[in-house]
Amino acid sequence: MSVVIVIPARFASTRYPGKPLVELRGAEGQTRSLIRRSWEAARAVKGVSRVIVATDDSRIADHAADFGAEVAMTSPDCRNGTERCAEVLAGLPKTPEMIVNLQGDAPLTPAWFVEDLIAGLRARPGAEVATPVLNCSGAMRADLLADRAAGRVGGTTAVFGTDGRALYFSKEVIPFVPHEVALSAPSPVFHHVGVYAYRPDALAAYAGWPEGRLERLEGLEQLRFLEHGRPVRCVEVEAQGREFWELNNPEDVPRIESMMRRMGMS
Repeated sequence: MSVVIVIPARFASTRYPGKPLVELRGAEGQTRSLIRRSWEAARAVKGVSRVIVATDDSRIADHAADFGAEVAMTSPDCRNGTERCAEVLAGLPKTPEMIVNLQGDAPLTPAWFVEDLIAGLRARPGAEVATPVLNCSGAMRADLLADRAAGRVGGTTAVFGTDGRALYFSKEVIPFVPHEVALSAPSPVFHHVGVYAYRPDALAAYAGWPEGRLERLEGLEQLRFLEHGRPVRCVEVEAQGREFWELNNPEDVPRIESMMRRMGMS
């Protein structure tokens, strides 16, 4: 049963133009681009048959090809990474068991996050879409709140039911917590990790639906599934001592480089 990882990457990001090509300096002083580091994270995942960088920009395509990535050119009309993944799926000669969308701004994604996600979708034959969530420490929650207070649109949070079924995703920090949370303690907030695993039928259907109102307001592609009555399963993953953050804004570059130094990531 084949699993294909697609890494959507676009140059014309509203918040950070050219983001996939930004250089990140690791613990040993070596710099590599964001898209390359995301590709390397994908390549570390076990049980994957192909890793494909999907883009509509020749600069990203040429750069990815230079470091050895398989590249699929996709339409500039794709409104988000999920639509880009759907276009790649339509062009594959053989339909895989599932497509994994590892977004190109998440170079700190540990391999086990994706492996646990794949296992979580396999464990629920009736599930169509799954995505990882990571319990926030008080410190991570404080960082998310600081971003919002500074007017930056940063990480996404998720709320879900006892069965793991997503109730909502937001760029606000939800749920509201009416008390202080110690920085070293777990909080009731879950950080949504920007990775998705789709059954092929669900991914193909997504591309044919109109953009949802909540999806447009929040700028969160996964809300289109919820707005069309299709469940999304949240799979809780464990940090295992790793720090996690996504590169959403220029201000995130020094934060991620600092995390890489602390974790000894070259």
